[in-house]
Amino acid sequence: MQDNHLFEYAIIRIVPRVEREEFLNVGVILYSKQLRFLQTVYTLDEKRLQTLFPDIDSTEVKKHLEAFEKISLGDKEGGPIASLDMASRFRWLTAKRSTVLQTSVVHPGFCKDASETLQRLHQQLVVL
Repeated sequence: MQDNHLFEYAIIRIVPRVEREEFLNVGVILYSKQLRFLQTVYTLDEKRLQTLFPDIDSTEVKKHLEAFEKISLGDKEGGPIASLDMASRFRWLTAKRSTVLQTSVVHPGFCKDASETLQRLHQQLVVL
């Protein structure tokens, strides 16, 4: 078990009409304090998005996803939140909100390789 490291992850969702509680999984954010790892991976299937939610502005959704990624990486272009420590950025990104871009509840797990685990979760929960 020494090779296993605690991680937390949440699913990134597009929720065009919050009151309907309908969503499309588009990405995963994974954080591990021990591994000093915080990354986001997403796949925006624009055709599927437009089919399910024809009134949504996919350009705006892309901008939100890019900002999410920049904040998770600590990129200065992510604004002031991106300059926070990893744990604070993860908590901010996974906080409850009523916007088009939301996350699921945070789930814990153990892994040996955070990057591989992030890709596996993305494949299972988003790409299918």
